[in-house]
Amino acid sequence: MQATLFAMGDYLAGGITGGATAVAVRALVDPDLDMVIVMLVGMAIGMVVHLALALVLSPILGALHVMVPGSLIGMYGGMLFAMRDTMQHPSGTTSHAILVGVAFGLIVTAGVHLYDRVLHGPAPVSRLV
Repeated sequence: MQATLFAMGDYLAGGITGGATAVAVRALVDPDLDMVIVMLVGMAIGMVVHLALALVLSPILGALHVMVPGSLIGMYGGMLFAMRDTMQHPSGTTSHAILVGVAFGLIVTAGVHLYDRVLHGPAPVSRLV
């Protein structure tokens, strides 16, 4: 039961990080800038968002469970969201950007969980209780 709650917390943290990164990039990146500059700025914004959320969520979920997926979500999400906004000149609404950010966060968190399971194998029953 406790392992399930922590896994749900990991996915919640990933979704929040993705959504917050998408909103911050949408608010701070000018769509008329050069794409290379926008990708670098988006990555920096994503890293700042991730670190701010990690300070709040790490004591609850553990630093490793927040930092590894969060760093990937922040950096790559920031670059991808900024690139999308530059190429499409924010055609969608902010709520659509949040939804895409949350989905990206959940997918990356699932990928990190899958990779951890491949590396370590399934958790023994004694670790789950």
